Amino acid sequence: MDYPTIADCVGNTPLIKLQRLPGDTSNTILLKLEGNNPAGSVKDRPALSMINHAEARGQIKPGDTLIEATSGNTGIALAMAAAIKGYRMILIMPDSATAERKASMTAYGAELILVSAEEGMEGARDLALQMQTEGRGLVLNQFANADNPLAHYEGTGPEIWQQTAGEITHFVSSMGTTGTIMGCGRFLKEQKPEIQIVGLQPTDGSSIPGIRRWPQAYLPKIFVPEEVDLVIDMDQREAEEMTRRLAREEGIFCGVSSGGAVAGALRLSCQVENAIIVAIICDRGDRYLSSGLFNQ
Repeated sequence: MDYPTIADCVGNTPLIKLQRLPGDTSNTILLKLEGNNPAGSVKDRPALSMINHAEARGQIKPGDTLIEATSGNTGIALAMAAAIKGYRMILIMPDSATAERKASMTAYGAELILVSAEEGMEGARDLALQMQTEGRGLVLNQFANADNPLAHYEGTGPEIWQQTAGEITHFVSSMGTTGTIMGCGRFLKEQKPEIQIVGLQPTDGSSIPGIRRWPQAYLPKIFVPEEVDLVIDMDQREAEEMTRRLAREEGIFCGVSSGGAVAGALRLSCQVENAIIVAIICDRGDRYLSSGLFNQ
């Protein structure tokens, strides 16, 4: 018998209906539970995709060193993927990340380099590229790597299409590296051009893990703005409150970018009728416990 490996468990995540929060509406709001992936987030998909395709091109082989700048979920996913496939993984991230995220990466055997909160993700990305120039490893570069959105074009998007029997009318996703919204959006639009692709970015001054408003110089190269029909600005407090409500009123334990996506979907639901709105739940809430997010 051919038994699956842990890598075979990435993807095919559940799509579930939001029950109480939508209130009295003709719309159906569905949530794609990406926290059900083995390393706990939607980033498991592009992590494996980037490594598998780099191997297929002959760019890397087991035993090589990989480097990546991350705010958390991609790093955890890459640490898992490197452990599965036999790579040395160096991850660079702001020291403001939660203790759970740092501990998860090192648990998988990754080496962690921290930059200051002031340097942020931009500083982490600069350092990763500098280390590559110095010959210390290969940067997978989730921000410019076409194998990131490809994971969602080949996996997440088709799953959503199948799970909704093609009835989806709106797709809502937080935007960080933008791989999820680019890959899913592209696939879904090819099936039904009238599907609305909706992205979330933080309001000025808001800090929401996994959602970014990038300076122009750091805008992900995989991002094609015209492929997003609507961008919703999400306030940190609204996203955090929705994250708490999801746990307490729906039993859905997730992170703040997911709370923001659901808040955006509910805003959208007030403006449309008879819609099938799908939002991405990026990860699980347990990696945010030390932040105090869920404190009473």
